[in-house]
This record gives sequence, structure tokens and C-alpha cells, in this order.
Amino acid sequence: MGMYCRGMPRAATTSDAFNAVAEVRRRDILGYLALEERPVGDIVASLGMEQPSVSKHLRVLKDVGLVQVRREGRHMLYRTNAEAIRPLHEWASTFKRFWGHQLGRIKERAEGKRKKVESHVSSSDGQRKEEER
Repeated sequence: MGMYCRGMPRAATTSDAFNAVAEVRRRDILGYLALEERPVGDIVASLGMEQPSVSKHLRVLKDVGLVQVRREGRHMLYRTNAEAIRPLHEWASTFKRFWGHQLGRIKERAEGKRKKVESHVSSSDGQRKEEER
């Protein structure tokens, strides 16, 4: 709460894609729809959300253009709009170098610890063999 300015109103979730995906359940829905289009019932069943909530989130995603809908008989099928997701991807990609560097540091640290453990185990085995003689 402390990070928000009291005098500055929050942007509406329907103002742009960034505000729309600020909600974790909307990101879950986008992830679920990433592979293929699906009806609301599938989203409800797979994500364990209530149908009215899914419909509300889909409306927000549709309003900002992140999902598209088409009617097939009585069913409404939703799918992601990859072109509308592009700005999100491009923005997040600016941090790729940072995370690559961080992951590299984590990998180096883990490998250093592994080598330390292996050398400790090796020296312990050698010490036991000496004691057995």
C-alpha cells in the first residue's frame, strides 16, 4: 500500500494490456489460452475458478485486445491475440539480460558448492581408507 500515491488514482484495468495483466488470474487465463482456443467452461474447470469470475476476466482481456472471441454454435471460444501480447513481451524482454546474468551467478554459486561437497566427500573417503589400513 505504501508504494501508491494517495493523490494519484490507479489506472483502470481496462486502460491497457499492462494494467489488465497486473491481475494474476488474468495471466493464468492467458497462459491457459496460449496453446489453443477454449470455451469458458474449459477455463473454469482447468483453473478452478468460478464461471462469473472467468467471464469478468475474459471481458477485461477482450476489452484491451489480449484475447479474441468467436462464436461456434452456442459456444464462445476464446484465444490469445499474439499481436496484442507483443508489447508485453517486448517490455519484459528488456529484463532478459538482467535475469540471464542473475541465473549465471546462481549457476556459478551452485557449481562451486557442488565442487566443495565433492572434494569434501573425496577427502573423507581417502581419510577412511587410511584409517582402515
